[in-house]
Amino acid sequence: MTESSLPLVAAWQMVSTSDWPENQASLRRGFAQASAAGVKLLVLPENAAVFGAGAQLTLAANGADMLAWFAAQAAEHRLTLVAGTLPLAYRPDGQAVPDGRVRSAAMVWGPSGELLGRYDKRHLFDVDVADAQGRYQESATYEPGNQVLVMDTELGKLGILTCYDLRFPEQVRELRRQGAELLVVPAAFTAVTGAAHWQVLLRARAIENQCLVIGAGQGGQHGPQRQTWGHSQVIDAWGVVLAEQQENGEGLVMAAFDRAEQNRLRQRMPVEQHRLD
Repeated sequence: MTESSLPLVAAWQMVSTSDWPENQASLRRGFAQASAAGVKLLVLPENAAVFGAGAQLTLAANGADMLAWFAAQAAEHRLTLVAGTLPLAYRPDGQAVPDGRVRSAAMVWGPSGELLGRYDKRHLFDVDVADAQGRYQESATYEPGNQVLVMDTELGKLGILTCYDLRFPEQVRELRRQGAELLVVPAAFTAVTGAAHWQVLLRARAIENQCLVIGAGQGGQHGPQRQTWGHSQVIDAWGVVLAEQQENGEGLVMAAFDRAEQNRLRQRMPVEQHRLD
């Protein structure tokens, strides 16, 4: 298979605000660029729809309309769409999230607009960071999920990690055990933690699990206290950075996914067979 015939995968980097219509405008630009380039799989960043606790709670109250809009975009542009994370007021079983919190849900639609799966972020970012905000406490706004997810797509089996999940290799191992071939990482890494760890963690997860990794980040200034790292990128199963956005701001980062070569790598170096656990 030639390079030109390989399917394209991509991340759309954003600087989301608390305004859903404003973010929709950015998303439309991303969908249009991805569609024009022939992208088959598009990954959006964490908090793609809205950025900010109050705005997330408000949008979650109108979740059905938001989900219908994303499904329509996937169908219109013939994309497998990982819609970053979206705030949902109910659990996968339909029960309401208690205590005024929401779930941070990564929703995946196929190119006909069909829902392929939902993954709710498991590891919540309750940490202190040496930046202007200082303390982060996602558990005040979000209820954690309790399941991992690998789903079938037209490009292969896809597993999802959301931002802080990336730091927990045991979760990624479970995705690999379940057959993951592509790992997608919607994220909003802080500028401080991103500069230190974002790429090295993405490359490590790609190398140790022999998976293509797509990291879609928020990248810019979100008010006076919150700055995100960006540097959205695509990394192959050997750990090679195939594409990366160096600048802040929105932008499309894309690369080809050579599934056959990835399978050959797994045969030449059968890491999965050599594991002792």
